[in-house]
Amino acid sequence: MSFGQGGSQWSPGGSHDPWDNQRNSTSNQTPDWASLAEQSETRNRRRRLLVIVGGALATVGIGVAVAVAVVNADSDNTTANGPNALPTTADIPSASAKTDPSFAPTSAPPPLDPKDFISDSGKDKAPISPDILFPGSQLTQEDNVYLKGPTASTTTCASAVQGTLDKLLTSNDCTRFMRVTYHLDKVAVTVGVALFDTEAKATKVKAGWDKKSTIVSLSGDGVPTFCRTTICRTTVNSYGRYAYLTVAGFTNGKDVTEKDSAVFAAGDDLAKSTFDQIRRRGQAQAAAAANEQ
Repeated sequence: MSFGQGGSQWSPGGSHDPWDNQRNSTSNQTPDWASLAEQSETRNRRRRLLVIVGGALATVGIGVAVAVAVVNADSDNTTANGPNALPTTADIPSASAKTDPSFAPTSAPPPLDPKDFISDSGKDKAPISPDILFPGSQLTQEDNVYLKGPTASTTTCASAVQGTLDKLLTSNDCTRFMRVTYHLDKVAVTVGVALFDTEAKATKVKAGWDKKSTIVSLSGDGVPTFCRTTICRTTVNSYGRYAYLTVAGFTNGKDVTEKDSAVFAAGDDLAKSTFDQIRRRGQAQAAAAANEQ
């Protein structure tokens, strides 16, 4: 039986209703509004609490989702930017490329020209003499070994030549004339070297030679007189401020002909050796000057 529901109950035996007291008592009672209001308020508070808790849980859920998304994004970035994604060594600028200073390109000075030192008396200062220019006691050229004979040196250049060479040497201001004789078997060669102040004057001597004039052969030290009255082979050339001349012939008084290859070879050997010695003189002075820079 629920309170506040149903109708009156009648007894068939009489008019007395055993439930009157209770009915009267029930009918006289009124609802407890304060208790109902309190219950309603309690229910409302529960609903509000559920709403608040639900909202908080939703907020936490959203935050967790965002955090997971951020972590995933960071994870992707970490993978993309991890060690495997580092640039290769070739892509990384070297330390020297960043720190080394740069300088304007420079060029080394040109090497000194050896010929410059033997083309002008102002530069050609090294000592010189027949024994310096023609050292040793012999000269070897190919298979030929020439023995060194007498030497001579004079500042009176005209005294060492024959024919028109005296005037040619004097007009170009020859300052010194050196001679040396080499011999092999019955062939002898006298080499003469004339010094001038400039290359131009030595070149004039070479160009002005008449092919009939020659140097005076130098005898002595086991070498008999040769090429004074006989036909001999002569040459003239120049290099730098030096003019060098040869006279080659037989020591037995025989005239030289075009068939006498030994005489021609001896003259060529001595002329080449003289050129090489003059050139080495320039090289030595150029090297010494370069070391002083």
